[in-house]
Amino acid sequence: MTHSAPAAEPAVTASAAAGAASGTAAAAPRRAGGRFGRRLPGAAGSGGLGPVALVIAAGVSVQFGAAVAVTLMPRAGAAGVVALRLLAAAVVLLLVCRPRIRGYSRADWVTVTAFGVAMAGMNGLFYQAVDRIPLGPAVTLEVLGPLVLSVIASRRLSSLLWAGLALCGVALLGGVGGSGVGSLDPAGAAFAVGAGAMWAAYIVFSARTGRRFPQADGLALAMAIGAVLSLPLGIADAGAKLLVPSTLALGLGVALLSSVLPYTLELLALRRLPAPTFAVLMSLEPAIATLAGLLVLHQGLSLTDALAIGLVIAASMGAVRTQARRLPPVDAP
Repeated sequence: MTHSAPAAEPAVTASAAAGAASGTAAAAPRRAGGRFGRRLPGAAGSGGLGPVALVIAAGVSVQFGAAVAVTLMPRAGAAGVVALRLLAAAVVLLLVCRPRIRGYSRADWVTVTAFGVAMAGMNGLFYQAVDRIPLGPAVTLEVLGPLVLSVIASRRLSSLLWAGLALCGVALLGGVGGSGVGSLDPAGAAFAVGAGAMWAAYIVFSARTGRRFPQADGLALAMAIGAVLSLPLGIADAGAKLLVPSTLALGLGVALLSSVLPYTLELLALRRLPAPTFAVLMSLEPAIATLAGLLVLHQGLSLTDALAIGLVIAASMGAVRTQARRLPPVDAP
């Protein structure tokens, strides 16, 4: 059975959070503040919202952005949705950040290009996954990528235990029975795991890009590269349907809900929230995705499915906390 309900992949922000979990990219979102953060409305302060509330609001925005994408997938297809999302997000970030093009070395451009390729791959594979399997399980399988990266970075026995717990959750998720979620479409599951691998690559190159490019310039350039790579596939999938005004408007809405707004909220949160705590909160993404799938897309879960997702969430949190003990304190920007 094909599930046509698309979801908002982690896009810009959740991957940075997973980077904090792995200890490799915790500095990337902090470095992306500066000029970018000051230009955004409300960047001078977060008002009455605490940093935890900002992170949760970002997660809700990411996953419930799928509600807009639901009406877009039948019109543009999975590849068309990816093209519209990345293109709209790239235009917004390029206008806000106005990155400079000259003055970078060949190694800088190789790094930011790899970042853009990882971004395009992560988006493309994830949307293929959620076109075939429900949102909650797709996000659960996808977070295996950052979790494996965290285990590799930690190199501790306890991390292997957390990985084993996650594998138990995946085994339950892929078992027979439940509400139809337990027996996942093999292609959809494979796409979700592939998206997780690209998410891990995204984390690595996000950190490297953050060290080579000022503020959010690298992110804006990588988003543009990802959009250029995704556009031909989107055109081949949807053709002239991408130019329908209502489709373009929905694509912009999905980009704002799933990329620009969450990234902004998390930038604000990271100014007062330690990166490890931030990463723990982002480990809740599968739960938020499951809730979005239930409320918006009417994708139910059995108790076994819910237990499976809970095990993966627990493993992600445990791996984050294990890795956080090895990280030096993160100074406030």
